Amino acid sequence: MTYFESAPKIQYEGPTSKNALAFKFYNPEEKIGDRTMEEWLRFSVAYWHTFTYDGTDPFGHGNMIRPWNHLKGMDLAKARVEAAFEFFDKLNAPFFCFHDVDIAPEGETLRETNKNLDEIVDMIEDYMKTSKTKLLWNTANMFSHPRFVHGAATSCNADVFAFSAAKVKKGLEVAKRLGAENYVFWGGREGYESLLNTDMGLEQDNLARFFHMAVEYAKEIGFAGQFLIEPKPKEPTKHQYDFDVATGLAFLKKYDLDPYFKFNIEANHATLAGHTFEHELRVARINGMLGSVDANQGDPLLGWDTDEFPTDLNATTLAMYEIIKNGGLGKGGLNFDAKVRRGSFEPEDLFRAHIAGMDSFAVGLKVAHKLIEDHVLDDFIANRYRSYNEGIGKEIIQGKADFKTLEEHVLDMREIKNESGHVEELRALLNQYLLTAF
Repeated sequence: MTYFESAPKIQYEGPTSKNALAFKFYNPEEKIGDRTMEEWLRFSVAYWHTFTYDGTDPFGHGNMIRPWNHLKGMDLAKARVEAAFEFFDKLNAPFFCFHDVDIAPEGETLRETNKNLDEIVDMIEDYMKTSKTKLLWNTANMFSHPRFVHGAATSCNADVFAFSAAKVKKGLEVAKRLGAENYVFWGGREGYESLLNTDMGLEQDNLARFFHMAVEYAKEIGFAGQFLIEPKPKEPTKHQYDFDVATGLAFLKKYDLDPYFKFNIEANHATLAGHTFEHELRVARINGMLGSVDANQGDPLLGWDTDEFPTDLNATTLAMYEIIKNGGLGKGGLNFDAKVRRGSFEPEDLFRAHIAGMDSFAVGLKVAHKLIEDHVLDDFIANRYRSYNEGIGKEIIQGKADFKTLEEHVLDMREIKNESGHVEELRALLNQYLLTAF
């Protein structure tokens, strides 16, 4: 059966194309520096937003028109797999991602759930034999079901901790079987509503115990994928323990988990934490912890996670600047954890949305690469901090200075001269590069 009859195989047609179902800027074979666009960007389709999201919001029922909507249970799950691989092929997507409950319905017991999961994983494995699309990462949904009302690994209920561990055990087995390049932990409810009823120390200790168990089981079964933590500050939990990269990094280092984990950074989560997307990428990069990206954007007028497809070229350029400086994403990728707007309910809109996001990051890649190639920001920053290349600045960097020598240096200094940061000039330069890159 064909699920997307009206959609052709999406091709690159260039910036002057008027075809809505064609790439204008993303040319997977185009070389940017030492690798192709496809190798740099490593795009991934999010199974949940693309094939299971039905348009439901707090104020209205689902309205998405999908060719599989008439089906239920395992029949629905199987149809989604068929539709997914048709979509991957037409989009020429290198990767996809999923939660366990995205691909198979839960049963009345975990045993029944695992049986359903195995049946769908069999089907996915068969499709992957003839598809170029690989599994970027999978994960366990430990936030939707009422059992996770108080968290999963941080729950006050030990049975929930055990259930969560069993789900991740199965998830790691699926990851190994399907050749996942990563495994993600998103602690949707790993946090608290009020300190009045929370043992924060125990909850964080238990979360660390949980992660160490996952590391040990991955070693036991020979799963060599990268473990990723996806920070988010709030929603649904009032205060989540993985608030941002800096908070997550402190947690990992405290519990000796940093050798095993990196971060999967989502743009919209960064803004919810009061940061820019590039800030979170920079913090991860300079600490050697940048693993993968959930590529989306939020609405600056709304204070929640809107998961929109990325079209802000300024943001995609600054994101790709960090990714290029990182040497790429390694085993990670750019996963479109994004959903079409409720008003974009036709099946073809799924292609239009992904094309918009892929083109936006392709532009960002080209502009960021040119900025780095021309040393635009590097030279400016080097000049701004040049006082550390000689004299007292050099002594500070080399560890030769102390409070006494620093006092002696400034004690009789009549004036300290600062220079402008020229941030407006740099923003104008960024615009110039954006406007002249093509």
